[in-house]
Amino acid sequence: MPFEEIKQSILDGDVDLTPELVRAEMEAGTPAATILNDVLTAAMDEAGRRLSSGEMFIPEILFAADAMKAGLDVIRPHILDGEEGGKGTVVVGGVKGDFHDIGKTLVAWMLEGAGFKVVDLGVDVATETFIEAAREHDADIIAMSTLMVTTMPLMGANIRAARAAGIDVKFVLGGAPVTQSYADKSEADGYASDAPGAVALMRELVG
Repeated sequence: MPFEEIKQSILDGDVDLTPELVRAEMEAGTPAATILNDVLTAAMDEAGRRLSSGEMFIPEILFAADAMKAGLDVIRPHILDGEEGGKGTVVVGGVKGDFHDIGKTLVAWMLEGAGFKVVDLGVDVATETFIEAAREHDADIIAMSTLMVTTMPLMGANIRAARAAGIDVKFVLGGAPVTQSYADKSEADGYASDAPGAVALMRELVG
């Protein structure tokens, strides 16, 4: 089946074959939204499941995300305005002083594969930048990460500053030293220990 072939090319991390197969599926008349939801999203969901079960590892997931993005680039011009981000808009970034990128990037890519509009601010992101991006893009969620204990307090500070500024969004925290207890203490709306969990949580939050 064509759908299964595309999914497998994504799981294989094939950045050349995936867009070719997606393009062929588009030419066969399959709607772009169907490819997004039933193929690209499904493939990244499967990749997330395999990551959680130990069947795949982070380098393989990053390759799969690259392939998914290559396929997404093909259908992006054909998706109606607003449809691609129909599941919500998420501002993603590493807090000020933290320069670790891989985990945050993986979450951003998997969210995009799941149909979210993602605004990736990168790392070392100032409080004001989170707030401005959330306001500019009418975000539903701000997702913050850190791998450093020393920068963890900035998560709570960012949440308080955003709420004081009148930004009506949900806050999701993640990163190796972060826990559910710490997220609760920071008055966040959720915490995820890995990328698949982050996607599942944010689906719930915008549902």
